[in-house]
Amino acid sequence: MGKLTTISFFLLLASTAAAQPALKPAAEPALAKAAGPRLALIPAEPLQLEINEWQVPWPDTRPRDPDVAPNGTIWLVGQGGDYVAHFDPASQEFARFELPPGTGPHNVIVDRDAWLWVAGNRQGYIGRMNPNTGQLSRFTMPDDAVKDPHTLVFAGRSHIWFTAQWSNFIGRLHKRTGAVELVEVPIERSRPYGIGLDSKGHPWVALLGTHALATVDPETMALSVIHTPRKESRLRRLAITSDDSVWYTDYSEGYLGRFVPASGEFSEWRNPSEESGPYAIVADDQDRIWFVETWPAPNRFVGFDPATESFFSITDVPSGAGAVRHMVFDGRTNSIWFGTDTNNLGQALLPPPGIPGAAPEFDATGAAVSRGQADGP
Repeated sequence: MGKLTTISFFLLLASTAAAQPALKPAAEPALAKAAGPRLALIPAEPLQLEINEWQVPWPDTRPRDPDVAPNGTIWLVGQGGDYVAHFDPASQEFARFELPPGTGPHNVIVDRDAWLWVAGNRQGYIGRMNPNTGQLSRFTMPDDAVKDPHTLVFAGRSHIWFTAQWSNFIGRLHKRTGAVELVEVPIERSRPYGIGLDSKGHPWVALLGTHALATVDPETMALSVIHTPRKESRLRRLAITSDDSVWYTDYSEGYLGRFVPASGEFSEWRNPSEESGPYAIVADDQDRIWFVETWPAPNRFVGFDPATESFFSITDVPSGAGAVRHMVFDGRTNSIWFGTDTNNLGQALLPPPGIPGAAPEFDATGAAVSRGQADGP
């Protein structure tokens, strides 16, 4: 199967305040608007989460990218150990299945039938694994140029969208047939990285090697690229809320960002830490945003409430973490699962539903107090 040609490609220039055209998926062109960095409130005493961590019993294997099975079992991969492992929260025991040596697994996701899907990052395949036996079926890429499936996301029961960072591709796998369709990103070293799916079935991708988001029309496989307002930004991971807003972490400059496809508007908030390095990000079922700042030691687990525009929760990760690269929200336990570079599996217990983010603080004059930072006027 050959490469699909790029049909639509639109750029937003950061150097001008004038709106310029950019495609929103499967609709009329929208105007991309840069609202400029916004001030975020930080309470005097941010909410502290309870974070539990379990040492993974295979040292120095970089356990990462956990997902939750239908029965509540937590699955993860050992990028440095060539394994898929599971953790039983009830017994707090780990067990593992081996992968072919040199696989370098990067990501695992669990479908509704409990089958495991693994990104074989260093061997150019996506694997389907039986969760009971560990039997693995490999689906290789139809183009030798695509060597590194990176992050996977389900699209209904039939398909998986994925990124291939260094190969510069976005792909779609048909789960039943193993057929793969590929779209090449026409920006050299754009590094397609984090990926998420909106309610209409459109994948959104963070292009880490440039200052842009990408999306693909699932009907036509046409690619659209939307540049962020700041050329210095480098987007790492994405989360998509119920209104289809695309949230991202700017790893290079320490911003939390939001893109609204319906209006084409960007909004950004400077992160709480001066040196931030935000990486993993996820939205919970109340559309609160949670991300991890990886440059502070220890890493800081941060909650952002869009309703109040406040960083209402900031909690140090007990193990230090080293880096939290990807994480998943589990609605049944109202918690977030994550792996760390310090060889731990972690669980952050979130505030119960109904507890909002922090309300704004006010000074003696009644004006809202902001402890966030903004650039420019």
